[in-house]
Amino acid sequence: MRNGKVANVVLWTLQVLLAGMFVFAGAIKLTMPGEVLAAQTGLPALFMRFVSLTEVAGGLGVLVPGLFRLHRELTPIAAGALAVVMVGAVVVSVLRVSVGAAVMPFVVGVLLVTVLRGRRGWVVSPS
Repeated sequence: MRNGKVANVVLWTLQVLLAGMFVFAGAIKLTMPGEVLAAQTGLPALFMRFVSLTEVAGGLGVLVPGLFRLHRELTPIAAGALAVVMVGAVVVSVLRVSVGAAVMPFVVGVLLVTVLRGRRGWVVSPS
């Protein structure tokens, strides 16, 4: 039982950190002018707005359902969706910058998959 409590604390810690990171990063990108965002990323501004909204929504989805114990099944879904975003970030980093630049999004993706796997028990199975 002790391992379950430790795992829960680790998962909550990851959820808080990941949520903060994604909400902050998404909000910053949403406040940037589109042309600046496009110039920095080399991707269309409209696409980056979509990614930014995804980051904010996913960041909230990783944390808020569990905090309020409402629709907790959304937490692993949000973690999975953000992991897909991180796959894209890894690919873009490798192609446009360097393999070294892909390390951070790769690690964040692994942490998201950890949350997804750890919180998969929150998913309600169909009856």
